[in-house]
Parts: sequence; C-alpha cells; structure tokens
Amino acid sequence: MKKIVVFCGSSLGFNPVYKEAAIELGNYFVNNEIGLVYGGGKIGMMGMLSDTIVAKDGDVIGVIPKLLEKEEVIHSGVEEMIVCKNMSDRKVIMSKLADGYISLPGGFGTLDELFEVLTLGQLHIEQKPIGLLNVNGFFDAILLQLDKMVEEGYLKQTNRDMLLVDKSVDELLHKMNNYKAPEITHVINKVVS
Repeated sequence: MKKIVVFCGSSLGFNPVYKEAAIELGNYFVNNEIGLVYGGGKIGMMGMLSDTIVAKDGDVIGVIPKLLEKEEVIHSGVEEMIVCKNMSDRKVIMSKLADGYISLPGGFGTLDELFEVLTLGQLHIEQKPIGLLNVNGFFDAILLQLDKMVEEGYLKQTNRDMLLVDKSVDELLHKMNNYKAPEITHVINKVVS
C-alpha cells in the first residue's frame, strides 16, 4: 500500500498510550514509505500523527472542509492540503487517494468515517483493507457490538470479518497487506441494515 487514510481524533484523550500509538504509526509509515492521507488538522491524534511524519519528511496529504480551515485547526506544516466544500466531499476525496484505511482512537467523526468505509466494503463499492488499531482495548466494546449484530442476524460474518483488528502496528499492517475482500455475490446482501 502506498497511501493509507487514517481516521483519528482531534483530541489526544486522557491516556498517553494513545499519543504514543499515533507516533508509532507515523514512524511505521515513514520507515515503510507509506503516505498518510488524513483530516488535515494540527490538533489531537491527527496532529500527533502528521507531526511525526512531517518531521521526518514523510508523505502527508491533508483533506479539510472549508468550515474547519481555521488557523487553530489546520496544519500549516503539511505541504499538500486539499480544502473541500464539506465533510461528505472530504470522505470522497480521501477515498480516491488511498489504498486502505486505519482507525485510531477518536470520537463520533472517527466512528462515522470507519463505518462509512465498512459500508462501502459491504456493498462492494470499495474493496480496500480496513484496519482498526485497537490500542489499550479502546474499541473492545464496539467489536462486541459488531459480534452481537452477527449473532442477531443484522450483519453477515463475512462483512464483520472485513474489519481487520490488532493492537500491534506491525501485525495490523501485515493483515492489511494480505487482505482479500469478500467475493461479490449476485445478491449484495440478504441482510442489509
């Protein structure tokens, strides 16, 4: 993979382990010549991740909606910054630029972006790997909810399996590099929700 979109928070959270995960992922990208595509911010997890890569002359593309293009939010150190109309356009642009996706800890925006790309995979609109870096068990409750959705018949196991999860950056990227999307069926899904 040459470019990966990373979804993550505009906050660092309370536990320094999340900040350290952003730095570790940024270093991995630089060391493996992977370009970052992200939300364009200089704050929180986004800022920590992009700062790590920019400091080592790595490849970073920011995509930020016009409404967030404020001096206190936008990362002025990122050379390639795409300013778009709105949040929906941001997701489309990021998708066109990337070979895969990773989610780090974050809030509503991170979950919105994660579930949108999972839905695109479920509908076979995209077939890119989607990784979840489950730092400190941050996503454990969400993963349990996904399992419950399979158990109750609202999600197929093959679609649940599209979400690649690991607490290790190396292992997660190994899974992503070896990902094979579910085969396209004549009926997209008997259970769509």
